[in-house]
Amino acid sequence: MRRPHWLPLAGLLLFSLISSQVCTICEVSKDDLRLKPLLNTITQPKYTRATKAASVLLSIRVVGIQNQTLEQQLLQRVRDGAERKVANLTSGQLALIIMALGACHSHDENFTHDHRLISQLENKFQAEIKNMEEHDDNPLTNYYQLSLDVLALCLFNGSYSATKVAEIFSPENKNFNFSGQFSVDTGAMAVLALTCVKRNLTNRQIKAGGTDLERITNHAKSLVKKILFEKKENGLLGNVFSTGNAMQALFVSSEYYQESEWNCQQTLDTALNKMSQGKFSIPIAAAHILPAVVGKTYLDVNSCDPHSGNFNISTPVPITVAPHKPQYIWVNYSVINETYSANVTVRNGSVFLDVMKEAQKQNKTIFGFTAVESDWGCYIISVQGLNASSKDRTYWELLSGGKPLDQGAGNYVVHEGENLQVRWSKY
Repeated sequence: MRRPHWLPLAGLLLFSLISSQVCTICEVSKDDLRLKPLLNTITQPKYTRATKAASVLLSIRVVGIQNQTLEQQLLQRVRDGAERKVANLTSGQLALIIMALGACHSHDENFTHDHRLISQLENKFQAEIKNMEEHDDNPLTNYYQLSLDVLALCLFNGSYSATKVAEIFSPENKNFNFSGQFSVDTGAMAVLALTCVKRNLTNRQIKAGGTDLERITNHAKSLVKKILFEKKENGLLGNVFSTGNAMQALFVSSEYYQESEWNCQQTLDTALNKMSQGKFSIPIAAAHILPAVVGKTYLDVNSCDPHSGNFNISTPVPITVAPHKPQYIWVNYSVINETYSANVTVRNGSVFLDVMKEAQKQNKTIFGFTAVESDWGCYIISVQGLNASSKDRTYWELLSGGKPLDQGAGNYVVHEGENLQVRWSKY
């Protein structure tokens, strides 16, 4: 599911790769020590949210991590969420749970079938489509979640219309943009979904209209071009957190670009370097990047072996003692909409959320805010009583020095003298 906004197995369908397609995949060996930070991040916390547990469960199954204690903990949380709270799940959250439970032909197929999860996802997906038809092309959630819906229905033999998929996933649709910029993680998830549908059409697993295959192929090709256009000089695709999904998308779509257009090894090396810097320090971020760095994609869920990995995830990462730093730092914090600002003193190592809390203590009327916990950490839903709204496509944007941050309020570590802002924005 999209990070801030959120972010049936009657028979499993085994996909065959198109013989003429050559996948471009770069990966690290499974005993590479650089993976230790990711693996430790995944195994440390207690999982209280079903969707976060589902993200991690899907990742470790596709990759082939063997840790029975962790898997049972994740399974219990995912099953609880699917059994007790399915009516409250968004379509994308349910799709993620279905993919996690069904990955690698696990014995959890019966649970998914008994609780009619696929049929419930079909209904939720249709509700998304209906909302788009009635409300200016706006889904109930977002296109990241719609892409997850199509991917799960495609992988697990759910019912969907290839003609409708071809219609709504046009690359020019406004829902692929966030704050006026192409959303790489949304585009990447759509490429995975479209690739799955394309394979189904090619193998005649589903019915199609006369031009569906051509349109879906063209949509995937255009989205791949947009993803590559967002490639940074260091090889990242979009930002550090969208790179994992984007790598997966490029792995399965190499027929749409030239080898010279993407240096896979550079992207991998940069992602590994970011790991060493602690960029993937929350479980869901680690779960998103892990499949890509070992050369796997979500399209592998029906062909993976959950016991193929030889990861040792119990080995602790060596702890490096940091040099002495000052105990407190000061930053400037502003609410841009009405240009209120304050100098705030916080402990060294504090995150953006700590700054907001200290400013709120100074003046609750000006700096008051509300936050909720999401799979990606703390998410700001209101400032000065002005609420974010998925219906109106509005949110509170976090910035440093006028530049949008790619981390949330609970994860971004602030620095001495930094100018931090929150801004009411539309996407």
